[in-house]
Amino acid sequence: MNQLPSQSEAARGAFSSFEACRNTQKGPVVILASGASAKDFPLEDFASVPIIAMNGSISMLVGTDVRPFFYICTDKDFCNQQPELFATALHSSPRLALWPEQFDLFDLPEDTERYPLLKALDPTFSEWLGLGDGRYARNRTLWSKRARSIGFSRNLSYGFFDARTVAFVALQLAYHLGFDDVLLVGVDLNQSAGRFYETNGGKRSPCGLDQHWESRILPSLTLMAHQVVGERFRVHNLSTRSRIPPALIPRIDLQQARALAARATAVV
Repeated sequence: MNQLPSQSEAARGAFSSFEACRNTQKGPVVILASGASAKDFPLEDFASVPIIAMNGSISMLVGTDVRPFFYICTDKDFCNQQPELFATALHSSPRLALWPEQFDLFDLPEDTERYPLLKALDPTFSEWLGLGDGRYARNRTLWSKRARSIGFSRNLSYGFFDARTVAFVALQLAYHLGFDDVLLVGVDLNQSAGRFYETNGGKRSPCGLDQHWESRILPSLTLMAHQVVGERFRVHNLSTRSRIPPALIPRIDLQQARALAARATAVV
């Protein structure tokens, strides 16, 4: 299991520093989302690969020896919609990325690293001129406020861009940490197919994938594919049911994913 630099100087309840964990990792990482295709993923074959779990995807790890490397949740109401799953995440994840105010609401294990999320800042004039320090990749369209809010953060110390899907925040986290091969699992983004952990008659969380697909999700993924993905950061989609066009994020099969997983190394 990959390890982050020690933050022993932080007292109980103190926030951990995104800057301290920046570019500390390498190799592959699994981003585990909640799409229906995730239930077909052979988790045990990838036990050596760090996992970024989110929202209810943590349920896939229940009853296994696999712990998430990071757990991230941007939906402030998820703790009310799925309290059991949220509690599982809080007590099984060594590192949490949540909104700052949420950390005061729950009793967490003492050694939990707590990373406070914040939205990306509005662009400065120099950033509009292309003179920024590279912390953001963003759409510099001047005439559309919505288009200007599309971006990708390479440094979460300065916030993240919201595409209305937590999987996109997890992609920014993976880049920030330094991982160079991202394996997308369960990133179907298919609202009608539902989530793998939801059952008929069970608790269901609201879903806005269809509402935001054209306006935010697809433009954000397109920007990432054109401005971020490259030799430093590669993204691979294991979902054959994914709504993401293969031209943006190529699809790979399990054999190819296992070959990438073999590169997993422990960073101390």
